[in-house]
Amino acid sequence: MASLENVFSVNLNQKVILVTGGYGYLGKAITESLLAHNARVFVLGRDKNKFYKAFETNKNLDENLFFEYCDISETESIKNAFSNISQKNTVNTLINNAVYLSGQSPEKMTDEDWSRGVDGVLNSVFRTIREIIPYFKTTGEGKIINVSSMYGMVAPDFSVYDESPNFLNPPHYGAAKAGVIQLTKYYASYLGKWNIKVNAVSPGPFPSKKVQENREFINELKQRTCLDRIGQPEDLGGIFTFLSSDASNFITGQNFTVDGGWTSK
Repeated sequence: MASLENVFSVNLNQKVILVTGGYGYLGKAITESLLAHNARVFVLGRDKNKFYKAFETNKNLDENLFFEYCDISETESIKNAFSNISQKNTVNTLINNAVYLSGQSPEKMTDEDWSRGVDGVLNSVFRTIREIIPYFKTTGEGKIINVSSMYGMVAPDFSVYDESPNFLNPPHYGAAKAGVIQLTKYYASYLGKWNIKVNAVSPGPFPSKKVQENREFINELKQRTCLDRIGQPEDLGGIFTFLSSDASNFITGQNFTVDGGWTSK
């Protein structure tokens, strides 16, 4: 049982948290929020150089931030990463943030692109959940936070892309992200008796810095939120910190939408 001090706080108190893709545009902000709240964070990814480049100015790098090689497309790679970390650490939380996909056209997408997208967005989450379960069962608790998307909840507004077709949201992305939400509910129900909580976070409009160079497209996105702005990476960190903390110990099977009100309209 968590102490009252921990329940009333989002201080992560050296909890060990794994973040797949934790050096990307949004993953970096998630990781930095966790570090700011005193977590020990293992970033799982395939490129150690990108990891060091992303966090080269972070003073906590040597103390609480670590890199572990992990290819989420390969079960053996996931198993090895979890095993390596668990030899000296008790994992508290797994955050499934990484994705991979190819293809974009709703009409001309190949079977190969469709399969790769579903594998990189949905199947990869299943693989990591499956492989972390034995560790959480052993410790008698654990938390899994899956990253979905508002496009797993609603269809794109295609008028947004009229003048910016290169940014068109692809069909397999939303379909797979919807699957992530259902997978979250499934495993929340299945794993609850072992005190393992499973939740999802669905970001809304968080375009990358490169995409933000297209001001016309960004204005289209802004107009569809209630706050008249796009999301910034730092807007996303708090929900992952909260869900990783003891303050969320009675929350499971939920999907938290962080979209500036887009889907509420």
